[in-house]
Amino acid sequence: MKKLENKTVFITGGLSGIGKACAILAAREGANIAIADIQSNTTESAMQEIKAVNSKAIFIACDVSDFAQVGNAIKKTIDTFSSLDVALNNAGIGGEANDVGDMTQEAWLRVIGINLNGVFYCMKHELQQMAKQKSGVIINMASILGKVGFAKSSHYVAAKHGVVGLTQTAAMEYATQGIRINAICPGFIETPLLTKGGIEEDNDAGKWIKSLHPMKRLGRAEEIAEAFLFLASESGSFVTGTAMEVDGGYLAQ
Repeated sequence: MKKLENKTVFITGGLSGIGKACAILAAREGANIAIADIQSNTTESAMQEIKAVNSKAIFIACDVSDFAQVGNAIKKTIDTFSSLDVALNNAGIGGEANDVGDMTQEAWLRVIGINLNGVFYCMKHELQQMAKQKSGVIINMASILGKVGFAKSSHYVAAKHGVVGLTQTAAMEYATQGIRINAICPGFIETPLLTKGGIEEDNDAGKWIKSLHPMKRLGRAEEIAEAFLFLASESGSFVTGTAMEVDGGYLAQ
């Protein structure tokens, strides 16, 4: 029996990186997949990659910083598949690198709008449906930077700390309603988000970032997907309110 057979899995930011790796693994495990993401020139190829594993997959254009668009995406998912069993709130951006005193208001609001407000908007709509079903799993993509600071990334760090707190609070509120809510805190993962920030496997920035991890390497999106599958499936049936670290030892130091 596949671990997510006939479950409906809703994933934001699912066209690349960690989100796409989770979508492919969930599809392999028998799930219906709803990908909510910004329309881009990679949409068609990413969806083809997911559908090659399981044809029961749809794409919904959605900006998670827009409350109404999130509501419409959840509604389309339920209208298509009749349920919402697992939600991965994964969409996020990096933003400009600056000290707090020099951070622009625009950069701050954009990162908070997507990385924190977007998670809240998703959870609000997801929990309304899951409460009706009296079942469901929500997994929020946080970060190791949701537990520690990191210079020149105050907006990202603040948002991810907020995601961890939001996860823990909602987990307590819904623990008796058949709903589990957890977060994943990845270390630095080799994804397009990292590359856009100028961090690549073999450049100076990449070598420095790798050196911060006791395992001396970047993580892979597929490794985070395995943690997602554990939390999403019955394997994690007694796990709620946790912020699972998958970080090559970064936070153990």
